[in-house]
Amino acid sequence: MKENKIIIKFLAIAFSFAWLLWGTVIYLKLNFMSIAGLTLTLLGAFAPSIAAIVCVGKGFRKKFLKSFVSLNFGYKTYLAMFIVLPLTAIFAWRIPELFGYQYLPPLMAISIFPIYFLLMVFVGGGQEEIGWRGYLMKFLEDKYGLFFGGLILGIIWLIWHLPLWFIYGSSQSFMPFIAFAFLTIGYSFFFSWIIEFSGGRLFAGMFVHGLANSLAPFFPFLNLQANTQPRFWIYALSMFIIGLIIVLFRTSKNRTKTTKKS
Repeated sequence: MKENKIIIKFLAIAFSFAWLLWGTVIYLKLNFMSIAGLTLTLLGAFAPSIAAIVCVGKGFRKKFLKSFVSLNFGYKTYLAMFIVLPLTAIFAWRIPELFGYQYLPPLMAISIFPIYFLLMVFVGGGQEEIGWRGYLMKFLEDKYGLFFGGLILGIIWLIWHLPLWFIYGSSQSFMPFIAFAFLTIGYSFFFSWIIEFSGGRLFAGMFVHGLANSLAPFFPFLNLQANTQPRFWIYALSMFIIGLIIVLFRTSKNRTKTTKKS
């Protein structure tokens, strides 16, 4: 019962804070790229972090935030992130050309990547992980297991993003909703594993989320000038399959450990 109350409280804060700000953008018909539209949209993206900080309680906030400091993920974790995500992005970006689709040039020079990556980690999506994987994930995985916990979190994450489809100029306004559903679930499984693989270092969640979000302008698998999005579908389904394989492997591994202990 206590866990249920915590989950409900977290979701109430995360949804109400974000949707109030994003709803304002929609109501005022602000363009995502306008100063007001961008500011309100980005502030809304801090809602899961705010929800986590509120729910964790005053006496534990300092300890909770300190758990995000370490970058000592281990070289294998870094390799996993920098192999899986860029290769999947490049695959989705270039494969459609074999079927007659026009080449999409990068939207940014690669020299800008370090700065853009840091922005994505701290204000462009990575900060959400303080709430999603840093706080809520443990409750859901403990209650429902790795597979269903990750699946539920992926669906919650998807629904939370919903207002962004009604904000003109946002990335989501160009994304097929069903494809994004596959992506959030795949990411949910993958990000959770990255945190575990890093030795439970929660900043790994922010890092991998920021890395994932930072790749699109350099390997454009999302076409911002088209109605059909074959590249995004390829990317989303690829990440879903990768995430599914990982979570099934983790679940099988945990069952084997439990059997041995018995």
